[in-house]
Amino acid sequence: NALRMRPDRIIVGEIRRQREAQVLLEAMHTGHSVYATIHANNAEEVIIRLTNPPIDIPKPMISSLSLILVQSRNRRTGKRRTLQLAEVTPGGDSKILMQLNVHDDILENISNSETVMERLKLYTGLSDQEIKNDLQQKSRILKWIVRKNIENVHQIGMIMSKYYMGKLVLD
Repeated sequence: NALRMRPDRIIVGEIRRQREAQVLLEAMHTGHSVYATIHANNAEEVIIRLTNPPIDIPKPMISSLSLILVQSRNRRTGKRRTLQLAEVTPGGDSKILMQLNVHDDILENISNSETVMERLKLYTGLSDQEIKNDLQQKSRILKWIVRKNIENVHQIGMIMSKYYMGKLVLD
């Protein structure tokens, strides 16, 4: 039903069964930006959960996913952090790009993206340097949004819309 409304983004709630995973993949294959949640301890476990019962999606289809972001909450401190950022390889495996150094409480680069960068170049026509510059600019925008305490999804959407139209000016 959501696909008929021509959305910019689709959010699929928690993936627990094959039907939810099929909806996720169907929406992705129609060219939409799709986000979903699944309970798992790490990126590798996400793949294991998706490819085994009760979800049981064939591993070759898992490569349709681009990124896995794993959130974790430290039960001692109560702080929620990004534990891992991983890309999904063409073979359907996870490749860790960034991982939390729990001791120092910082996200560290583990490896460089290959799959996601190739997809970005294919779909945007941008060079490696142009993608790097674009990501740096988006990082600046996100930090500005946090500094300004902007939490309204519509305001954030307008800010990003202005960015894409080349009309965004940060103070």
